[in-house]
Amino acid sequence: MGNNSNIKTLQAALLERLPGTRVRERELLCEHTTFKIGGPADLFIEPTSMAELSFVLRTIHEQCVPVTVIGCGSNILVKDGGIRGAVVSVRQMMQIMDCNENTLCIGSGFMLKDASEFAWKNGLTGLEFAIGIPGTLGGAVFMNAGAYDGEMSNVVTMVRAVDFEGRIKEYDASHLDFAYRHSIFHDNHEVIGEVVMTLTPGDKAAIRARMDELTAKRESKQPLEFASAGSTFKRPPGYFAGTLIEQTGLKGLSVGDAQVSHKHAGFVINTGRATAKDVLNLIQEVQRRVYDEHGVHLEPEVRMIGED
Repeated sequence: MGNNSNIKTLQAALLERLPGTRVRERELLCEHTTFKIGGPADLFIEPTSMAELSFVLRTIHEQCVPVTVIGCGSNILVKDGGIRGAVVSVRQMMQIMDCNENTLCIGSGFMLKDASEFAWKNGLTGLEFAIGIPGTLGGAVFMNAGAYDGEMSNVVTMVRAVDFEGRIKEYDASHLDFAYRHSIFHDNHEVIGEVVMTLTPGDKAAIRARMDELTAKRESKQPLEFASAGSTFKRPPGYFAGTLIEQTGLKGLSVGDAQVSHKHAGFVINTGRATAKDVLNLIQEVQRRVYDEHGVHLEPEVRMIGED
């Protein structure tokens, strides 16, 4: 465990404002990642509002405890030793603060898929591309997630975030530094709390049809029936990662219960009880063989966090 007395002091300080159900010790992170992999967090904390998030981050900072922030854990591989210090999950920050005309203001823990559905229900177009992207709104902004010719940078107009000293900040679109799979939050390490998106009124039937079409496309191509962290590798310039892996004959390659998907070679899946070590060994083997055969270095898109 991290510095034990610090963790205990931190826990006591947090419990002055948060219920014990949302401040938990030795929480297994395999319960909080889409890969279903990961050891324990020393202390696992779930704020539900900007005020709580600010309080939590400020208190952690005051106690000098290291902190890791996660959403629904869809783009991460938590190592088998788990994470020392505090893990803050924004997954419970799901309020819809505002929805007027063509603007949505939603908590960062809201699932992206649900935000897409919510926009459709309100007759707004622009978020259809997000229907199949696994992850929270906050994670999607952090990564500037995109698919099928859409990305978050096209719709996000403002973000409220909290720094590690608990100060609340606001960023309009021009200051978000969006690029391919990048936002300002990679650099400033602030925690996204609320996201404002501006969409366009549209025809509900047409919006639904597009969402259904993209869902069918994704289901036919991706191994959604298995636990994974989504697409495992970044797209190398001039190539597709999945195609290179398939051309190298690696579909179905396994280490323990970690496997290169038969359905889409760009996905490493957990077929049962894979450990993080299995996944890391498989990723290295794929990288080595693809480099040997094609001279292309595949870079993981999945973030690796925690200790062995």
